Amino acid sequence: MSAEVHIDARRLALLWQLSARARQAESKAELGFTIVNETQALVPYRQAALWRTEGVPQGSITAVSGLPQCDPGAPYVQWLNAACRALARPKASPEGARESAPEAVAAQPHAFSAADLPDALAADWASWWPANALWLPLIDTQRNVQGAIVLARDEPFGTVDIALLVELSQVWSHAFHAFEPRASLASRLLTLLRQGKWRRRALVTLMLLCLAPVPLSVLAPAEVTAKDPFVVRSPLDGVIERLEVQPNQPVAAGAALFSLDATTLASRDALARKNYDAAQEEYRQTAQLAVTDDKDRLDMALKKGKLDASAVELDYAAAQLARLRVTAARAGVAVFSDANDWNGRAVSVGEKVMLLADPAHVELTAYLPVAENVDVKSGDALTLYPKSSPLVSYAARIDTIAYRAEPTVEGIVAYRIKASFIDKGATPVLGTMGTARIHGRWVPLSYYLLRRPLASARQWLGW
Repeated sequence: MSAEVHIDARRLALLWQLSARARQAESKAELGFTIVNETQALVPYRQAALWRTEGVPQGSITAVSGLPQCDPGAPYVQWLNAACRALARPKASPEGARESAPEAVAAQPHAFSAADLPDALAADWASWWPANALWLPLIDTQRNVQGAIVLARDEPFGTVDIALLVELSQVWSHAFHAFEPRASLASRLLTLLRQGKWRRRALVTLMLLCLAPVPLSVLAPAEVTAKDPFVVRSPLDGVIERLEVQPNQPVAAGAALFSLDATTLASRDALARKNYDAAQEEYRQTAQLAVTDDKDRLDMALKKGKLDASAVELDYAAAQLARLRVTAARAGVAVFSDANDWNGRAVSVGEKVMLLADPAHVELTAYLPVAENVDVKSGDALTLYPKSSPLVSYAARIDTIAYRAEPTVEGIVAYRIKASFIDKGATPVLGTMGTARIHGRWVPLSYYLLRRPLASARQWLGW
């Protein structure tokens, strides 16, 4: 019992080694040589040959045991070719009906002898082969016979021998399949089109869908902004003392908006006033002395010039003090972020502090990323989908497009797009944020689906 187990374990190890050798073969020739020569360690035999049908309709012998190369013109090889072709033909049933190729005897491993060959081939059996032989077909993934291994020896092949060889023949078939050239995309499509009427219809329908025209559209962040707003700027260099309004607060024309700190300008005004009073007193005294003294009459002109200069400085300081309080030039809504961001903040002359916007006069500002640019033109349609109202949308039409992309607040390089709402009676609230869908030209559905992957591949590959 232990000897039988030892023998079985040894043969299983040999089966594993032969399977590994088949997977490690680097060519069909090396694989064929391994099959006809090294299999003898697992199942003893006197002769072995590999018969393949690839490239030759009638098949040909590609490897013979004991020979490094197979000579197609050798008599033994020619006899083997004829014998394998005869064994590969479907056999006629007793009733005379021929079996189809997949169900033929050639597709099953079986033992055979000279009686299974035509008389002309059977007559030469004894000259080339011993009494017993075994046929091992090589079946591809489509269940077609792509060749066979024929083995011959004096003793009949046992059940265990056949089982081991059948398992090994499956490994060989898989190894040969690994050397087959990969089918092209066109051949795969033709194969799919040949397999059934409904599949052909489905593929044709899919191709037509890929060619169906669809509008090319892209998404871009958008915001409802004021159209032609009035920009409120700082009239002077200084520090904002207090904002008189809150964000989005309606203001009337002439209402106070903010005021600048008056400490510096008040000191300048007080100094200018004292200089003016001193110059005025000097001029008065010089004018009195000029009545009796010609020299003082000459000084009176100098004092008059000094008095006029002091008056100009005083008027300028007073005018600057009057500009510290900024008022609204027209009615509207104050548009800015937060009052606390401006209180105590130093500003320079001309710096924008806020906007005065008309709530009924708004437009849409969208930021189209450079990677999403689809040749948008003025007059193209645009739809705004507000984030706060998922069931509401607003139609608009593009007015202007920036010729140059600039970084946005989020750090995205994008083109600024201005659009006007089509329905003037139903416009979104000023400051509404959302997503704008920009509708471009009509393109095939396949281009619409593959546009982004192709653009990414082009950037990655550099073509």
